[in-house]
Amino acid sequence: MSAVALAAETVSERYYTHHEGRGATPHRSNPAVIHRELTTLDVESGMNVVEFGTGSGYSGALLAELVGPTGQVTSLDIDTYLTRWAGLIHHQRGVDHVRCHAADGTGGFPERAPYDRMVAWCTPPLLPGAWVDQVVDGGLIVAPLPIAAVPNMTVVAKIRVTGGKPTVEEVFTGGYIEATSSPKTDLDLPGRWVDWENRVPAPSWISIAWRSEDDHLHTGARTALERLLKDAHTEPYAGAEIDLPSWRTFAATLGDHRLTMAGLSPDLWAIGHTTTTTAAVIQQDGTILADAPDSPSLTVLRDWLKQWEDAGRPAPATYTPALVRTGDGWDLRLSR
Repeated sequence: MSAVALAAETVSERYYTHHEGRGATPHRSNPAVIHRELTTLDVESGMNVVEFGTGSGYSGALLAELVGPTGQVTSLDIDTYLTRWAGLIHHQRGVDHVRCHAADGTGGFPERAPYDRMVAWCTPPLLPGAWVDQVVDGGLIVAPLPIAAVPNMTVVAKIRVTGGKPTVEEVFTGGYIEATSSPKTDLDLPGRWVDWENRVPAPSWISIAWRSEDDHLHTGARTALERLLKDAHTEPYAGAEIDLPSWRTFAATLGDHRLTMAGLSPDLWAIGHTTTTTAAVIQQDGTILADAPDSPSLTVLRDWLKQWEDAGRPAPATYTPALVRTGDGWDLRLSR
């Protein structure tokens, strides 16, 4: 049995996610995914570990088991409500080598650095330089990172820091809520790169990678969203059921700045192509929507889908990752 599996036998997930004092918290990840990420993190006894995204406190409790009484865990979250409750629940269990702090984790936490391991349960806009600077030589970071400048297009990366330089050793399917500068209450709306949002008559939103070409009134984003919502042409996708992790990764790696992500109805992400005059997307349920049957954006989208099918619907793990230095951090880019 793995070290993470043994730790999970000691820590009750429900005690944290449905604590009788706090009640259920929606700020939690699938426990199986938490176990996968922590296994990838390769935590050893006595290590100094930091996590970004406290959530219910369950992941911090597992980390405390993994580092043992001689190690220490720092847990950061922008939401003071979460950090205060997680800190109390840890204390009630007699776990005193975890410290929860309300802070913007994208700046790291230099007070308790350097860290042997870092893990993120939220998605920063890029790999922050502060994270790399605060990891020991040979240390590991496991974090979700964007692969395009639209929401929900992420992979989880295993990153080794050597000589102050980060290198991606592995990527796999996954992603978490976007890191934001203030607590997030609407967990259905992306926290970053939303270019227009409707709240009436029903929630909907759109993200356009060409936002730098839009005007100050977001006319392009507003119009593209309206075209997809009002009297849109619809048709079913002729292929098999959409494999969303594969399709969104492929779409991101095309590098087309007209890439678009939208949420036209609850729980259905849509990916496609838009311009100032045309729009076309395919939802994860296989429904294609466009401004017209002969839409130029629809032609582009069909070509993208054909390329994806011809490539054999590649899995995210089959791409070659590279970190590109930009500003205060590194952008993750995938290629085939």
